[in-house]
Amino acid sequence: MALIRCENVSIGYEGQTAVRELNFSIDSGDYLCIVGENGSGKSTLVKSLLGLKNVERGHIIYGDGLHQNEIGYLPQQTDVQKDFPASVYEVVLSGRLNSRGIRPFYTAADKKAAAEKLALLGIRDLSGMCFRDLSGGQKQRVLLARALCATKTMLLLDEPVTGLDPIVTAEFYQLIRRINREEKIAVVMVSHDIESAVIDASHILHLQEKMLFFGSAEDYRKSRVGRNFLSGTEHGQADGNGGVDNA
Repeated sequence: MALIRCENVSIGYEGQTAVRELNFSIDSGDYLCIVGENGSGKSTLVKSLLGLKNVERGHIIYGDGLHQNEIGYLPQQTDVQKDFPASVYEVVLSGRLNSRGIRPFYTAADKKAAAEKLALLGIRDLSGMCFRDLSGGQKQRVLLARALCATKTMLLLDEPVTGLDPIVTAEFYQLIRRINREEKIAVVMVSHDIESAVIDASHILHLQEKMLFFGSAEDYRKSRVGRNFLSGTEHGQADGNGGVDNA
């Protein structure tokens, strides 16, 4: 059974439909990149998958035991996040808040999970440092560790490498790839970096208010939408009957 299945989903905000008629699924272990021009509905879709935004029509169905509060989420960075006045360990541990329920304190299992994620991402030596004193790349690793503390199944990453230099960006992509392949965690990433997305992803969802393409990364390279978008010469278009271009 799919972890998430979208059936004829349309989502809007401020009275305008942002994306419409989406039909796709995410399976255990998938690495799905959501691509498209600015304003194409990518971040809106991610918020709906998390339950932060209601769908106008259709259904988002969660399967294989997955619940919305068990999805790890790394949002786009904000100034508030960058200046968060807490230690690295406290930030990572806060990823366990959703699973804590009504318990007033973190358990030994929560603390063990935080320590494991710090070690997994190679930032255990930063645990006592103040989060706001870190570099941009270090902050993203900490926030990724926090997101991992919230899940054993799926990560949603919204433009996670924005503002990072090329070397740090490459290292971050390697981390995400390793988490997907070695930790067997499904990854859903909104990305403007289509070249890297096609290299690492197992599947591509290309949005432009509706679904222009959904399928394997290999098929995306061969599709009309993929060829046009990767070449940068023109925008991909849906086929004439409004379906998904897999040509």
